[in-house]
Amino acid sequence: MTSQNDAKGTYRKVAIATCFGTFLEWYDFLTFASLAVIFGPLFFPSTDPSTALLASLATFGVGMVVRPIGAALFGSIADRIGRRPVFLITISLMGLATIAVGFLPTYSQIGIWAPILLLLLRLMQGLSAGGEIGGGAVYLTEHAGKDSRGFKTSFLQLMGPLGIMASTLQIAVLQFFLSSEEFQQWGWRVPFWLSIALLIIAYKTRMALEETPIFKSLQTDNLLSKNPLKQNLMDPDTRKRMFILFFCISAGGSVLFFCIQVYTSVFLKSALQVPANKVDVLTLIATLTLFPLTVFAGALSDKIGRRPTIITGLIIGAIFIQPAFILLQNIASNTPTNFYLMQLIMVFLAIPLALVIGPQTALLAELFPARTRSSAAALPHNLAAGWIGGLLPLIVSWINQRFDSPLAGLWYPTIFLCISALLALLYLPETRDKDLSN
Repeated sequence: MTSQNDAKGTYRKVAIATCFGTFLEWYDFLTFASLAVIFGPLFFPSTDPSTALLASLATFGVGMVVRPIGAALFGSIADRIGRRPVFLITISLMGLATIAVGFLPTYSQIGIWAPILLLLLRLMQGLSAGGEIGGGAVYLTEHAGKDSRGFKTSFLQLMGPLGIMASTLQIAVLQFFLSSEEFQQWGWRVPFWLSIALLIIAYKTRMALEETPIFKSLQTDNLLSKNPLKQNLMDPDTRKRMFILFFCISAGGSVLFFCIQVYTSVFLKSALQVPANKVDVLTLIATLTLFPLTVFAGALSDKIGRRPTIITGLIIGAIFIQPAFILLQNIASNTPTNFYLMQLIMVFLAIPLALVIGPQTALLAELFPARTRSSAAALPHNLAAGWIGGLLPLIVSWINQRFDSPLAGLWYPTIFLCISALLALLYLPETRDKDLSN
């Protein structure tokens, strides 16, 4: 009984430290997205507001593009020297880059150097996120044991929505207490300044973490890979599973995440001109709904399997993304706007997202052998999240402008979800009973 209690206590400590650090990564990374509309005129002044917004979204997208580089670098390091050291590096890199954004001069103060420096800081954030997101999933899953692995690891997936909620709530409070001029001058910097305290807490909690038992066993038996990334790409079975992870789980999940959690806010504020304070409330409630749904999906995958849970989410997303945004547009065009109906639609969109991301943490680790697990999971996951999901707001906005329609760009996520669902039906294996020590 004592050993069981000790194991539970150890896992709880690991889960809290891992989740808090990942929350900080997402909070730092996505605060930029929440302020994309504000950053446009501050760092990319233009006579055309749409052009400024596109430039701001492009800078956000650059951080996503370099995520695979961070994944390849830090994933390989995690397989060679351990999961824990990488955790400390990535959290420090992300925190320092985010704090620096809060002190960055604007275009009116230093001219062209403002967007250049902002771009460089986004590159640092992207490299850090690439090492954290994927690596955190492996670290937590290797500590979770076999029983209820989907449920216990699903909490890590809440950190992205929680990061959005925290940044959105902060911005809403600041905009409530500050005038628009004050917020434009200095209020937008406050969420980045808060990262100073969050970084100190996250770093101290991660310093107390231990290496995973599985990595320690590999180290003791002298089974560590000297070149894990090369080994992954040369092994046919691992390469196939990396392909499946890229297209089925990571591409589908990231498209749903950025479409529902990030782009919806941009769409309502920019395309439909819904008041920002109303959009923030809608986003906050939808995000709160996502929390229990995600944990439920993780637990459900322990009962019926990862495969049927994820496939169901992909199919629902592919079918309902287009109709949901059409309904939002129709509701926003009415006077007065029915915000309760808009809220219902946004809550519904959380269901397919939860079904895909709930089992995702466990599945990232379960798909691959222990020796090369971090690099095998991190690279395709961040490649999909960065290049497909992360660029979604920019691509959708560009397509909308190209075809002069606020809905035209939504064919991008719809097509990808259809492809992901089809490939998952054909090739996605069931992994819930996987022995992670092998």
